[in-house]
Amino acid sequence: MAQFHAPAVTALHADGTLDREGNLAVWEHILDGGVDGIVLLGSTGEFFSLLPEQKRELIDLAVEHVLPRGDLVVGTGCLRVDETVELSRYALAAGAPAVMVVSPYYFALEDAAVEAYFSAVADQVPGDLYLYNFPARTGYDLGPDVTRRLLRRHPNIVGYKDTVLEVGHTRRLLTELLPEFPDFRVFAGFDENLHHVVTSGGAGAIGGLANLYPEHCAAYARAVDSGDAAAIAVAQHRIDVLMGLYALGAPFFPLLKAGMVARGVGLEPHSTAPHLPPTPEQADALAALMAAVEDLP
Repeated sequence: MAQFHAPAVTALHADGTLDREGNLAVWEHILDGGVDGIVLLGSTGEFFSLLPEQKRELIDLAVEHVLPRGDLVVGTGCLRVDETVELSRYALAAGAPAVMVVSPYYFALEDAAVEAYFSAVADQVPGDLYLYNFPARTGYDLGPDVTRRLLRRHPNIVGYKDTVLEVGHTRRLLTELLPEFPDFRVFAGFDENLHHVVTSGGAGAIGGLANLYPEHCAAYARAVDSGDAAAIAVAQHRIDVLMGLYALGAPFFPLLKAGMVARGVGLEPHSTAPHLPPTPEQADALAALMAAVEDLP
């Protein structure tokens, strides 16, 4: 069954403190839209700019409010192994079913160093662990050879999020790893790749558009499940149009928040410093994109 998960945005007040009610509104909007679950503290959730105490507060809140309604995976990647292990243990002890770890960023690492990092984390994390590959942000790739060696040593590594535009990269992971590890769950990191990834043996997608239009992302996954070519084409076209949001600004999560506010979701449109709100030109482009999507069948 194709799954679609939302890497939830983090609702903040203007002073940078967590907006508890805003985060509850975000999660309710996402889950009401029909997607399968939430990835907390991912890149779209601004994990890199949040304080440790803010992360722990969000984890506790999500365990209480998300788990009764959907899946929950918590992003716990930090630059240091000990900090990653500490946050991962906190999330699992709080009740999160799984954690997701991005490898260290800033300096590009060789394969041996990447493998050593994930191996050290997996050795010390007493629960299910997803690998998170985002070469545009880490500066290097987590390839199938390193992943295979990690899977052979660490049965608690259960899945992988592949945030690459080139779907052939994800397909290679699937074709090389699934014969030996048929239960390994590989997710596309870009919404538009869900169909190809699922039909190649993957689990689904973890895509930022599910913050803004969860109902369209859920419909995409259900269409893929149905095998109805016409329904898939309709859903794919809607997602393809929505993918234009990623090109409106860098980073794109302030645009997601602005769009969610426009749709009536009860959060304030603030992001962590130094990320700025959309410019008037970006706001106009976002409004036009949303109008175009809402005019589609």
